Amino acid sequence: MNLLFANDRRGEYPKSWYAETAAPFERFAPLKGATRADVCIVGGGYTGLSAALHLAERGFDVALLEAHRVGFGASGRNGGQVGSGQRLEQDALERMAGRDAARALWDLSEEAKALVRDLIAAHGMSLTFHPGIVHACRTQAEVDHARAHAEMLARDYSYDAVEPLDRDGLREILPSEAYVGGDIDRGAGHVHPLNFAIGLAKAAAAAGVRIHEGAHVHHIEKGSKAVVQTGEGRVECDHVILACNGYLGGLDGQVASRVMPINNFIVATEPLGARAAEVLRENVAVADTRFVVNYWRLSEDGRLLFGGGESYGYRFPDIVKTVRKPMLQVYPGLRDVRITHAWGGTLAITVNRMPYFARVAPNVLSASGYSGHGVAMATMAGKILAEAVAGQAERFDLMARLPARRFPGGAGLRWPLLVLAMSWYSMRDRLGI
Repeated sequence: MNLLFANDRRGEYPKSWYAETAAPFERFAPLKGATRADVCIVGGGYTGLSAALHLAERGFDVALLEAHRVGFGASGRNGGQVGSGQRLEQDALERMAGRDAARALWDLSEEAKALVRDLIAAHGMSLTFHPGIVHACRTQAEVDHARAHAEMLARDYSYDAVEPLDRDGLREILPSEAYVGGDIDRGAGHVHPLNFAIGLAKAAAAAGVRIHEGAHVHHIEKGSKAVVQTGEGRVECDHVILACNGYLGGLDGQVASRVMPINNFIVATEPLGARAAEVLRENVAVADTRFVVNYWRLSEDGRLLFGGGESYGYRFPDIVKTVRKPMLQVYPGLRDVRITHAWGGTLAITVNRMPYFARVAPNVLSASGYSGHGVAMATMAGKILAEAVAGQAERFDLMARLPARRFPGGAGLRWPLLVLAMSWYSMRDRLGI
């Protein structure tokens, strides 16, 4: 079974609050027949759209192929959080890659946040960047760690936007009994994720990129002149960029063995009105410290958008049941509130939770596996891929040098082994370990 078609209607966005409030735009035509491009990009999420835009601005002739609609995958379904840093914290990165590389990775992540804000402003996109992400801790040990990490960022990275919060400080923002403290990062923020993807697509098209929706790539013939084949057309090109994330399928085994698709879920409540103050007292986003993270924010029309729960097969479970349980553990007072939207999506993780950048052939590049930290980093990845195609590969090589272990079992057996591991961590979450 192909994840591209397992849970969704072909060529349609899921029935999410994001799709319901998406900025209007015309559907891009599918690919028909043969064409030629300098660069062919497979995947119309943040990575592919950002790469396309940045390549077009450098003068490249670019064709982008998306099996469904732009922003169809994780880019149009996620929690919208534009986080600081990488998925791993800086102390872990220092241990993994050394102080110099950790500093370079931090600088990249800061540029990534700025890039999101700059693109929104430069192209007049139909969304707003709202500052602030709260990290909610369940134990005092986690609170102590959050404080130490904030001190490290201020001392070693000159980043003083993170404010530690004790129990009372947290509850002034987040009135829930489920947490004992945490921090708030005023330099991070949140956006409407699908409208950001649509904004990138409009900007890329205006720059000359030929975007084709409904163009399902099923084969890539590698060589000095690569050929990217869909059911109804083909693109001959000098360079290929794989920007498929969790929807790669069998297009490349090297990437597939290191990048694992998993499913995550979000619900939207009815507008809360004055009761929104029972959820959040500032317009910030939240992520907690569970291994299977709960994350949430208020929408522009006052709904609670709450994400939680994961699955590791092809088919989605009962989403309302899956997400309502952790939502009520955080906010038991919302038991009477109606759920109006529920949707799932497929993202991709790596073993070390860092993005996987790879040159899978001399003229075929790939970036994916953002592990839930992709709004800013996937957008930045697109810019880095464009640089590499243009011959400036320093930042691509920085990312590609990071350790990238295969999942046990490779592409074939990774799912059952992952289910066993995730079941263990889910049990630890339930026990509060």
